[in-house]
This record gives sequence, structure tokens and C-alpha cells, in this order.
Amino acid sequence: MKTLIAMILGVPAIVAAFEAVSFYEHNRPNGTLVSAGETRKYELYVPRIYDRARPAPLVISMHGAGGWPVQQRNLTRWNRVADREGFLVVYPSGLDGRGPRVWRDVRDVRFISELIDTIAASYNVDRNRVYANGFSNGGGMSFVLSCTLSDRIAAVGMVGAAQTVPWSWCTDRRAVPMIAFHGTDDRMALYDGGQSWVAPAPFPPVEKWTANWARRNRCAPQPIESRVASDVTRREYTHCAENADVVLYTIRGGGHTWPGGEPLPEWFTGPTTNSVDASDTMWAFFRDHPKRR
Repeated sequence: MKTLIAMILGVPAIVAAFEAVSFYEHNRPNGTLVSAGETRKYELYVPRIYDRARPAPLVISMHGAGGWPVQQRNLTRWNRVADREGFLVVYPSGLDGRGPRVWRDVRDVRFISELIDTIAASYNVDRNRVYANGFSNGGGMSFVLSCTLSDRIAAVGMVGAAQTVPWSWCTDRRAVPMIAFHGTDDRMALYDGGQSWVAPAPFPPVEKWTANWARRNRCAPQPIESRVASDVTRREYTHCAENADVVLYTIRGGGHTWPGGEPLPEWFTGPTTNSVDASDTMWAFFRDHPKRR
């Protein structure tokens, strides 16, 4: 009887252990490299229509704070777009072992630069069509890359970007095309700016941040406004230096989510709209904005 009771009581622990192992196996990145003395991880996806004889674009998609590569893959559904369009997509991981995985410092910039080289060593990458995008903290990292790797990154995309780095920090003056998506009811990266519980520094207002990027790209001062859907408006800055357009999609009532992507828990992040697909729309923007030779 004691043995039977011990077996019964042990079942939840066994199930929990099995689930943990199963989760790890399904969420384990498929690639690693050593950067700045640390093992860094990433998830690389190569579509079936990839043709070694033709240079392929590379899309880099970065998770938010506390996320991981496979979670970012599922959230954004970039692989679906890659299957149709034939580009490579990689989901790098923030540093492990120091609390939640986040993008935080110059070592991450070095990692992304070396990741581009690592993939290009094995695949035929079009160096003029390397694009970076991210969600939340990963969106903020996209801004950092536009300031530090603008010679390598053709254009960037941001969704619910958590911007805490001041513009004065960005000294790279190359005009980098940018497309962003942001919900007005984002409870973490506040649309109207201000202090949020997710970061010690206040966030800038999204519209002002976008206007600053347009000034960086030397665009015409007045944006073109249009309505995409009942809950989505589009603001586009044109006539920019080097054709580096700046576009902002505002989702009325949208939460801290990826439009058109896998819905996150609404009680925590707010609603996910399907009126616009951020990955599809972002790819169309990227396709039109290769890095000029």
C-alpha cells in the first residue's frame, strides 16, 4: 500500500518532469555560436524553395523580454511568409542565465553581426537584403541595430517596441527605412509615452518617436495619413533620403501584441487585431527597401 501511495503521489511530479522535457525539446533552438566568449543560441528556418544558386534575403526577428526564439517564431508566423517568398529567417536569443532573456548591450550587437556572418558562410545570403525586426524589447533592439549596424541592416521593423534608448545615443546618420506597429491600449510600451511597470525609464510617445525617425531620414515633414481598417490607421513619411521611408501603423484599442500573429493571453497583453498582418506587411516594406549599393 505504501508503495502504491508513493507511486500515485509521484505521478504529478513525473508528468511535470515529462512536460518540462517535452517543452524544452520543442522549444530548443537549432543553432549556436560563440560570441564574446559566450554561447549564443538561435533558431534558423530555411524554406523548401530556397535555391542555393540565388542570393536569398535574410530576416532577423528578435523576441521580447522573457521570450525565446521558438516563441517568437510562433508569435510572428514569419515562417509562413518565408515559405511563400523564399527568404531565410532567423530568431536569435537574448542572453540566458541572467534573469529573463533580454536584449541589453553591445555584446548583443556583436552577436547579431556574427550571426549574419555565420549564416552567410553556409547559405547564399543577399547582403543588400538583410532585415531586422522585433517585438517589444526586440523592437527596441531593432532601433539599436539601425544605429550600430546600418552598414549591414537594410531596413528595420518594430511591433510594440519598447524604446528606452534616447535619440542622442544614435550617432549613425545613415537613413534606415523603418516600419512600426503599435496599439493604443498597449499596457507595457505605452503608446502616449510615460512610465510603465516593465522598465525603469519612461517610454517616448510613439508618434513623436516616429517623427524623430523621419527627421533622421530627412523625410518630408508632413506624413500621409490613411485608414487601413476600422481599427488601423497608417502614417507614412515619404520623400526621404535614400528612399528610406518611415511608416507607422496604429491599432486603435490594440494591446501589446503582434497584429495578425498568434494571440497572446488577452487578460495580460490586450487584444490582437487581424485587420492587418504585421509580418506580411513588414515583408512587403522590406522587399521594397533593399540597402543601396
